Amino acid sequence: MRCPFCGHEDTQVKDSRPSEDNSAIRRRRFCTACGSRFTTFERVQLRELTVIKKDGGKMPFDRDKLQRSIAIAVRKRPISPEQVELIVNGIQRQLETSGESEIPSMRIGEMVMEALSGLDPVAYVRFASVYRDFREAKDFKAFIGSLDAVSNIKDEEENKNG
Repeated sequence: MRCPFCGHEDTQVKDSRPSEDNSAIRRRRFCTACGSRFTTFERVQLRELTVIKKDGGKMPFDRDKLQRSIAIAVRKRPISPEQVELIVNGIQRQLETSGESEIPSMRIGEMVMEALSGLDPVAYVRFASVYRDFREAKDFKAFIGSLDAVSNIKDEEENKNG
């Protein structure tokens, strides 16, 4: 592993341990040239994933981009970085085990929305506003109105059954 500080090719692993959810191995490394210490994460990658954008363009799946977009949606909400990590791990694992190498970006967006809908309604609306390209306040109003309608239906069903 190359040192991120001096570029030296030879670094030593000082400590290895599984991450919190056992989806990666966290390694503390030491550069023999400059003495710097840094951390790396090693993850299993089942297959190379390609994202098909709305315009038809293709690009490699970027886990960090997915994590950043979710982090923006949950900013200043009572959601821990570990919860975001679990969402990202879950989505990536679903994509890798789907059997498909090319994934439409819309499918990833829907997966994020599904995960956020059960986690935090504000983060859900924030993500939806970007994902669904809200342009005006009425777009938010319509979206929230549809959420209220779904919520009312669920409440009615619970009252009938409970």
